[in-house]
Amino acid sequence: MIVLDTTIVNVALPSIQTDLHFTQTSLAWVVNAYMLTFGGFLLLGGRLGDLYGHRRLFLLGIGFFTLASLACGLAHNQEMLIWARALQGLAAAVVSAVALSLIMDLFSEPADRAKAMGVYGFVCAGGGSLGALLGGVLTSTLSWHWIFLVNLPIGVAVIALSLRLLSKTLNQHLSRDLDVAGAVTVTVSLMLAVYAIVNGNEMGWGSLHTVMLLLIAVGLLLLFLMIETRVKTPLMPLRLFRLRNLAIANIVGVLWAAAMFAWFFLSALYMQLVLGYTPWEVGLAFLPANLIMAVFSLGISAKLVMRFGIRLPLAAGLALATLGLLLFAQAPVDGHFLRNVLPGMLLLGLGAGIAFNPLLLAAMNDVAPSESGLASGMVNTAFMMGGALGLAALASLAAARTELHLVAGVPALSALNDGYQVAFLVGAVFSALGAGLAAVMMRDKTGESLGGVEA
Repeated sequence: MIVLDTTIVNVALPSIQTDLHFTQTSLAWVVNAYMLTFGGFLLLGGRLGDLYGHRRLFLLGIGFFTLASLACGLAHNQEMLIWARALQGLAAAVVSAVALSLIMDLFSEPADRAKAMGVYGFVCAGGGSLGALLGGVLTSTLSWHWIFLVNLPIGVAVIALSLRLLSKTLNQHLSRDLDVAGAVTVTVSLMLAVYAIVNGNEMGWGSLHTVMLLLIAVGLLLLFLMIETRVKTPLMPLRLFRLRNLAIANIVGVLWAAAMFAWFFLSALYMQLVLGYTPWEVGLAFLPANLIMAVFSLGISAKLVMRFGIRLPLAAGLALATLGLLLFAQAPVDGHFLRNVLPGMLLLGLGAGIAFNPLLLAAMNDVAPSESGLASGMVNTAFMMGGALGLAALASLAAARTELHLVAGVPALSALNDGYQVAFLVGAVFSALGAGLAAVMMRDKTGESLGGVEA
């Protein structure tokens, strides 16, 4: 439900714009309001789960998300929809941060945990692909309101099943001390950073507005780090960064998300604007990649981790994704699906299916159960920030390259395609860097070091 809501809205944006009279600029806030609070509250949501119980925060998050979805579905003006989307993002941050922690709480055996992470990866992949298809179907057959109202029965069912199946004794801790100063500084810092990133294209990356926001965000982040060295119970104990796998997983997560978010967005534009596909055809084109991702996530990825450890499958998966991006970087103006789209899709689906599980395990395996929510919040934040920054940067790069060719007199379609090609190429560089870091720096198991260097 959470992943679904990051993709389902995109298809319905034209209908929302017409119905609620959004301008092109204000329409972006239907997406940005969700991203802003989602990215801003992931760390705090994870820590609250550690302090007050993963089960309790999960139920609260799902409850608020369901109510916010109802408010989105009933929205009759711009302000109501944007505020409801912001509340959705806040609740989604809490749920996303503690969902992984619940898996760590429930499955203590490595084999069971790897399988459970695989199912989680399958649901994430399935939610993303289902969103594009379901958004089109609901918007065209009913109305855009139903892309939000569809969450109501799911939310009610999840709450009912959680009350029955999740033990009340999960993740019980005596400490309830919350680092308020740290929580405020890091949350505002992340929200300002996301705001600056998602508006970078519109305001200009070198504009005073964008630069000042990013500087304030960095300043607050430095203040947060200073606070964490001095308080008794820090929101984010800095010693966690001495855990090599957690630190490397976050860096790899930023690089991979930067490549994957941009690929998903720009490849859809390439298929629609260059090849002339309909939105429905674009959704179907992504199906092979998502099916492969799902198959690997549901079992094969877990077996690879149990057989080869974390490092090799993660590096291999990212290497395959890199090859897929390189193929997209060669896609021509008169491209054919079987020849120019499907091979790259298959490699990216295969790479993501193999890599997602070991990346999550790398981030979560070395931390104590009392800090698993925080570790989950960290890796989710890395994905969110990397994805937002990567998408904004590579979309800007594609637009700048296209503009340069148009000025030089290159035909519009060729100029557009050239812009996408250079963005895919830079995305491949990000993915390759992630693969290299995973291969060289990651440890396979807790307590083992690579090349004799301890974490």
